Amino acid sequence: MEQLLQPEAVEALLRWYETHRRDLPWRHTKDPYRIWISEIMLQQTRVEAVKPYYTRFLEAFPDVAALAEAPEQKLMKLWEGLGYYSRARNLQKAAKTVVERYGGEMPADEEALRGLCGIGDYTAGAIASIAFGIRAPAVDGNVLRVLSRVCGSYDDIAKQETKKKWSEALRSSIPEDAGSFAQAMIEIGAVVCVPNGEAKCGECPLEPYCAAAKQHLTDVLPVRSAKKPRRVEDLTVLLIRDGVRTALHQRPKKGLLAGLYELPNLPGHLEEDTLPEVIRGLGFEPLRIRRIEDSKHIFTHIEWHMIAYTVQIAPEFDGFHAQSGMLLVENGDLRAHYAVPSAFSAYTKYLW
Repeated sequence: MEQLLQPEAVEALLRWYETHRRDLPWRHTKDPYRIWISEIMLQQTRVEAVKPYYTRFLEAFPDVAALAEAPEQKLMKLWEGLGYYSRARNLQKAAKTVVERYGGEMPADEEALRGLCGIGDYTAGAIASIAFGIRAPAVDGNVLRVLSRVCGSYDDIAKQETKKKWSEALRSSIPEDAGSFAQAMIEIGAVVCVPNGEAKCGECPLEPYCAAAKQHLTDVLPVRSAKKPRRVEDLTVLLIRDGVRTALHQRPKKGLLAGLYELPNLPGHLEEDTLPEVIRGLGFEPLRIRRIEDSKHIFTHIEWHMIAYTVQIAPEFDGFHAQSGMLLVENGDLRAHYAVPSAFSAYTKYLW
């Protein structure tokens, strides 16, 4: 494929980035570890939401070795609310590999980076270019949208083969300042050539070179095939409480929200009059049951439609409850040490 971006287009993009880029904390460093952390956090997550997590995370784990040695529960607690918790576990797996294989230093090699757990083509390219100045493509959804519009392409950007094609084609356009170029492409897609709403072509340095702008196709391009509809799951959430303690259930080690502690829940929407028997079946003696608000949480492929009850139980035990397999945890300890997934955020207010 021919060079995607003319040299004058690249120059215009870099000039624009120099004066218009957002002031973000991870743009004040060339440290590959910090850039890696920011890129993983920014996956599926808004920039403003990431900022405080980024700061807290690096205070707790300032380098690869600290992350590799982190207690899992502390790692999960610091990640609490960011979602997609497998990202945090993959970070730690990769950190351990970096310590064991590379002496605690992130490898300055695109292929080696791609070989670390949780690092795909885009993240490897972003770290390689921003931290090490390697002319590696960093093509995410933002960049795919920009390239599709600039080139007037009708290729389906939801297909992996399209992303791979654009990544390889972009290599010949990457200038010496590979890091600024990678960030400029991402930035233009995030704030100008936007995913939702009308593209801000009048503010875009690439407008003179953009086929979609010239042909008035920004509302048509890029082409993205429709996603499969999410599966809906009905759940009944139980806030089982003994005074200032709350029952927590640990999810299986594999699958959705793997290994995290959650509020106990049961499949289906259960009627209140059926709950005493259900709760006694778990090994608790219910004293009072009260219906609280419904809630919905959307994952990538699943929607949880939840109803919920607070359940006051008789104070019969401490710690681990063998019959139910749950923990009864004091709320202060819960807040400090246990990461409850944001799927249950509508109900955590009842715990304080």
